[in-house]
Amino acid sequence: MCTCITFRANEFYFGRNLDLDVSFGEKVAVTPRNYPFHFRYLPDLSEHYAMIGMANVTKNYPLYAEAANEKGVCIAGLNFPGNACYQDFKHGKINIASYELIPWLLGKSESADEAVQMLREVNITGDAFTEQMPPAPLHWMLADQASCYVVEAVEEGVKIYPNPIGVLTNNPPFPFHLDYIRNFLHLSPETPENHFAKRLESAGFQGKWGLTPYGEGMGAIGLPGDVSPASRFVRACFLKWNSVCGEDAEAEISQFFHILDGVSMVRGSVQTEEGKYETTIYTCCIRPREGIYYYKTYDDSQICGVDLFQEDINGRTLSVYEVKRRQQVIWQNGGNKRNEG
Repeated sequence: MCTCITFRANEFYFGRNLDLDVSFGEKVAVTPRNYPFHFRYLPDLSEHYAMIGMANVTKNYPLYAEAANEKGVCIAGLNFPGNACYQDFKHGKINIASYELIPWLLGKSESADEAVQMLREVNITGDAFTEQMPPAPLHWMLADQASCYVVEAVEEGVKIYPNPIGVLTNNPPFPFHLDYIRNFLHLSPETPENHFAKRLESAGFQGKWGLTPYGEGMGAIGLPGDVSPASRFVRACFLKWNSVCGEDAEAEISQFFHILDGVSMVRGSVQTEEGKYETTIYTCCIRPREGIYYYKTYDDSQICGVDLFQEDINGRTLSVYEVKRRQQVIWQNGGNKRNEG
């Protein structure tokens, strides 16, 4: 399970929570312009836009969970079991294995709209990267500062939906979430007024024991608090679209992480059928204009950053950074001496 959002303040941001019951060997990977991508059914892509994101790197190939390219196009794959349907090879189509979709789109597109046009003739196949790594059932959120889309490979084919909300979670398919959110039109971050029974006020039911709020936040009573995909979609929308933050970049980045914290998974709160526990393995925030990938992990809440443009983006070799997993504490009174000896 996962949650992905876009966010705009002074800058445009894109990122996600990745929720799993086990690490997938994730590392921050920078792919330079001349790294050769090999595809199953298409010619090699030996020259392309540089990209940065979180990936499992196997056989020196970056299997991206999410990434952004140097032009500011971003895409993330989110779990979509039971609905994702990949096809066999089809003549007359552009055949792309699901694990190839992110590098193919980011390698060639200068905008989300251009990437969508590329997808019009695509057939997403179910080819496995290796026998030990079958294709993950995914759908994708694709965005830049101007546009946002959801891409779903279902039984009927590849469906592309405009996503003006800029939020995506998991099952059911995206149209369900757009309908479901209408159940919460009455919620508000503001202090609620009495709409329950106006005539009770004129009947003397006022003051301390009247129909008045007894605490802050009561305008949002009914906002889902569980971590099911539909509930996370609603809560992420509420938090994002009612967000207020400072005007500097640090405040915007902090706010982005706070929004995703509001839909994160605490270890022990979600148990799988196999008896494992899903957690938010990592949270990331991409600042596409600057080419910076920020992240924090479940076991280290310190925000780390990797800058695409500090690498040799004209090179041929991947740059890979291990993910920080040990909590870093900044002591202000010498308390680190507790760990000495």
